[in-house]
Amino acid sequence: MDNKSIVAEGLQTIVTQLSQQADGHMIQSRVFAAEGFSKLAAKYEEHATEERGYVAQCVDRLIDLGYDVKLEAKPAGPVCKDPVEWVKTDLEVSREGLAGLGKLVEAAREDYATYDMLKDYYKDEEED
Repeated sequence: MDNKSIVAEGLQTIVTQLSQQADGHMIQSRVFAAEGFSKLAAKYEEHATEERGYVAQCVDRLIDLGYDVKLEAKPAGPVCKDPVEWVKTDLEVSREGLAGLGKLVEAAREDYATYDMLKDYYKDEEED
């Protein structure tokens, strides 16, 4: 598989998985708000908004590259009332995502627009 195909496949994976993660973070923010954890609720609501922005960037880039964007099925995700349990779960998802994202950033090295976008997303995820 050539790098352009690897990048397109990776961008589609981000669209699918990150939109799921954004939905999960929005739901978690509402659960935390109901449990009285207002700062945690605000943090995850902000995460959801930020993630939707990255999804939009990936969709736009796929279109720019001439690929069709798919609305793929997403598996069910966890919802936790216990903030500690949620943070552990969320951290594991981020760790797994960063491993694959690093390879995608490398594959996009010669596509400067995609590379810069993915590099910024990687830095943001690494910080989280």
